[in-house]
Amino acid sequence: MSGQNQNQDDCEGTYSTSTHEYANADSTDLFADIFADFEPQNTTDGSYRGTMAKIKATELQYQAVFEQKLVEANTNLKRERIRVSIKQTGNSLQLRATLPLKPGDKAPLRRGDRSSGKEKKQYDLSLGIPANLEGLKTAIEESYELGKLIARHTFQWNEKYLGIKSREKQEIKTIGELLDTFDEKYYQTRQRTITSQNTFANYISVIKRNFPLTHLATKENFEEIINSFQGNKKNELIAVTSVLIKTFNLGFTLDVTRDNVTPAHREIPEDDQIISSFDLFEKFALNRKNTNISDEIDTWEMWRWVYGMLATFGLRPRELFVQPDINWWMSPQNIDHTWKVNKNTKTGYREVIPFVPEWIELFDLKNPKPLKILEKKVAKIASVQNINWMRRDISRWFRKVGIEFQPYDLRHACAIRAHLQGIPIKAAADNLGHTVDEHTKTYQRWFGIENRKKAFGEVISQKSLIELQKNEILALRMENERLKLEVEKWKSRENV
Repeated sequence: MSGQNQNQDDCEGTYSTSTHEYANADSTDLFADIFADFEPQNTTDGSYRGTMAKIKATELQYQAVFEQKLVEANTNLKRERIRVSIKQTGNSLQLRATLPLKPGDKAPLRRGDRSSGKEKKQYDLSLGIPANLEGLKTAIEESYELGKLIARHTFQWNEKYLGIKSREKQEIKTIGELLDTFDEKYYQTRQRTITSQNTFANYISVIKRNFPLTHLATKENFEEIINSFQGNKKNELIAVTSVLIKTFNLGFTLDVTRDNVTPAHREIPEDDQIISSFDLFEKFALNRKNTNISDEIDTWEMWRWVYGMLATFGLRPRELFVQPDINWWMSPQNIDHTWKVNKNTKTGYREVIPFVPEWIELFDLKNPKPLKILEKKVAKIASVQNINWMRRDISRWFRKVGIEFQPYDLRHACAIRAHLQGIPIKAAADNLGHTVDEHTKTYQRWFGIENRKKAFGEVISQKSLIELQKNEILALRMENERLKLEVEKWKSRENV
């Protein structure tokens, strides 16, 4: 057997084995560990900027893993003597190989020889493969396929390798057609966590509510609908549409401007109103008549407990339902009465100190009965949608029992109370799961005139008290000096 045939057989044998063990490996198995040891940066404050920081950190992790897998793929190709390598150019992957001359291409001249050239040349083949992990799997498969053609000397230039099909304009899909594969595409570059699933569910909801699914996914169609809205609604559509465009690499950016929105005024409840509203749950239960909804017979006690926890700790509602650590809450070792927020929530894990410790007893927050109901509710949670339902149920119960403010107002009240209590901003922000900047910017807008009066009054009262104490101390010192003089006088008289 000639050396040429021997080499050909070796390449074919390598290809066959590799195709079975590597090239045809399922992408889920091949890249299953992409986020195995990755703990993304928490948003820390729940703000848009914080969320984007987390997204950026995840994207950098994804890119690092992608680059590592690309190196591994080329190492495997080289080790198995496949005469193809994979390279990244911008957002695409190309196959690099030495091939017979492309039709109409001139052979490169040999050094010092103007009359003849090589019959082969190195080419970078663009097959329209995206530079992501799913695309890398495709590129690996194509590399082995091309390697087989090279080894068998059967390679021919066709539309595929000439790039004719990949250069053809892609058919524009409808928004509904994009949604059919949105989940698959979205999670190719993201972790599938409770938080990311909740975010994705919101994207889907926003798109379905506001965009006709039969419309083509074009720049003009998106912009027309977005510009028909104003304020927060418009800003939300810009953000969600931008994610959709980036996920599917639609090839355009939106020429729309976000609106500057002034938050609506909120009346934050005073402590007396918070305490009195706690009793409305039991009043509702006592006054309810002829209900056939058995699930609501005792659940009011759980929702009252939820109310008390929100008021005492300033938690986000979701932070009570995502894998609540009830054992720690009820543990005798929990002497500081802290609540542990699960790492899969919006801003990650934190241990929260009660803003009003005395309310734990006042609201009976260690009562095991509502906690058992909570455990049963949480055990039934099978998806992010279930958590969202429970979060909406809180608002429903507030309205049902006659509470005149919103669940989130209890969180704002804790932020304001922290300042009135003199708690340092950094400590209050950390307790609420915010950066200092976000805490100051977002929550202090609810610090109205009445609370300012309180704050000023407290400071003035404290200053007055300090001045009074200083005067008392000065008077005592003067009296002390007078008594010393009297003693000296008596001593002088005795000596005489």
